[in-house]
Amino acid sequence: MKSLLIVDDQAGIRLLLDELFRKEGYRTRLAGNGIEALQAVQEEIPGCILLDTKMPGMDGIEALQQLKIICPEVPVIMMTAYEESELPEGTDKSGEILYFAKPFDIYEIRDAVNGLFARA
Repeated sequence: MKSLLIVDDQAGIRLLLDELFRKEGYRTRLAGNGIEALQAVQEEIPGCILLDTKMPGMDGIEALQQLKIICPEVPVIMMTAYEESELPEGTDKSGEILYFAKPFDIYEIRDAVNGLFARA
């Protein structure tokens, strides 16, 4: 089964994406911040990670750096309030990570995730 880790400090966004991807046949796990995300991947490596950039405590940029050490092969889709050209220092701008600006179209994210799994 396809697995997905959804990381966002806003419960409404987590629940919306959780419902969407469960209907698509994914097994989902939810995390409210970067620390919870790191704990989740220690327990089980997901097939893909949806990661918010702005969260209290460990933000998405710091979490991304740690996640890429733990599971470098896992694709990450960043959800951000920034334009890609305004992303904070330390953000991978190489094109290997997909970015969706908030507010985003959930169906575009669904299609991007489905596309990642179709290529795998």
